[in-house]
Amino acid sequence: MPKALVIGGSLGGLLAANLLRSIGWKVQVFERVGDDLASRGAGIGTHEELLDVMDRIGIKVDASIGVHPESRTCLDRAGQLQHKMPRPRILSSWGRLYRAMKDAFPVDDYFFDKSLISFTDDASGVTAVFADGTAAQGDLIVGADGIRSTVRAQILPEAQPQYAGYIAWRGLIPESALPEELHREMFAHNMVCYPDGDAATMYAVPGPNNDVRPGHRAYNWVWYHPVSSEGLAALCTDASGVCHGTAIPPALIRPEVIAEMRATARRVIAPQCVQVIDLTEQPFFQAIFDLASPRLFVKRAAILGDAAFVARPHVGMGVTKAALDAESLADALQQCGDIDAALARFNDRQHLFGTRVIARARRVGAHLGAQATKPPETWTPEERHQDPLRMMIESGARLRDVPELIELVRANRGGRAERSDTPMAVVQP
Repeated sequence: MPKALVIGGSLGGLLAANLLRSIGWKVQVFERVGDDLASRGAGIGTHEELLDVMDRIGIKVDASIGVHPESRTCLDRAGQLQHKMPRPRILSSWGRLYRAMKDAFPVDDYFFDKSLISFTDDASGVTAVFADGTAAQGDLIVGADGIRSTVRAQILPEAQPQYAGYIAWRGLIPESALPEELHREMFAHNMVCYPDGDAATMYAVPGPNNDVRPGHRAYNWVWYHPVSSEGLAALCTDASGVCHGTAIPPALIRPEVIAEMRATARRVIAPQCVQVIDLTEQPFFQAIFDLASPRLFVKRAAILGDAAFVARPHVGMGVTKAALDAESLADALQQCGDIDAALARFNDRQHLFGTRVIARARRVGAHLGAQATKPPETWTPEERHQDPLRMMIESGARLRDVPELIELVRANRGGRAERSDTPMAVVQP
């Protein structure tokens, strides 16, 4: 039985691990974090294709994956209605999907607190060496270890994340914390606000312990705001003067940084959105990056998900892309038999898809990225102004509504049947 070492036990790693098991591989997963990841509560969008892959893994589906918003509703800076349109996608949370996929994988083959140092790849196979002094051997190593991938750094050191020129402030509040009037106006809808230079989106997601009962859910918000590289370094500097690079633990964000964020929000986005932000006890931020790898494998090492391509979040398909990457890898290994030929096929299929996702995400986020990175006189028309209606249509669109992507998905999946439009969702197996 061939054996795969999957580096990274988050969503991408679990998708790959479960799919490789389904085609008869022995799989071990190595996660650098020391404990369960299910408490992460960030909101995410789903696609039919993601649910198809989870169904293939053997995770039964029903309507409990998340929240089904009635509409996508756009407010202007003053809080007045600009546009309203149907919102067919189900909005869920990171922890909801993780719990289902983690429970589907054998507990004895999932290892926490395993930080990869390096690996060797020769005629005898691959050998991974971890920070605790242990090692593991297999026939294939799969890097699903995110934007700062150790696997990618070893095989493709030239592939580096590029800061896009803006950050995403984020937060999550209990449904019960929303005042009645604000709840009535906001909670059942995916609310967005797209004033020039900024973009905000807010939507309901499952609450603690993946609870989707009314009154027990949560409201997730993301606000994209331009920040220069120097400004990002200042934001990532704690009260003791230590700069944490391009990311800082939420608890170390200086109070004055959060106060300034709240004040800026009051100036630039709808007052209803500001109310939600002000109700958030511990907002945090993440810098937005682009990452495009020149290829997806070297010898017997493959990369997928965010280890291979990181697209700006406006396309809303980070997890779905990881699922399609994992499915393509499993299909290629099953169809080819030979690992080398399989990895070449996987690369041919998914590298073009990732390249197109990156291009689309850059185009949709062009206006945000230009604000802090380019002189105004050099801005293109697309960078100079963002059209709210276009942003509503293109941000987080379904794959079937993106011609340049769905044609690749359909070709790569070999005509596999698509899920119907009936809202479905993931439950634990």
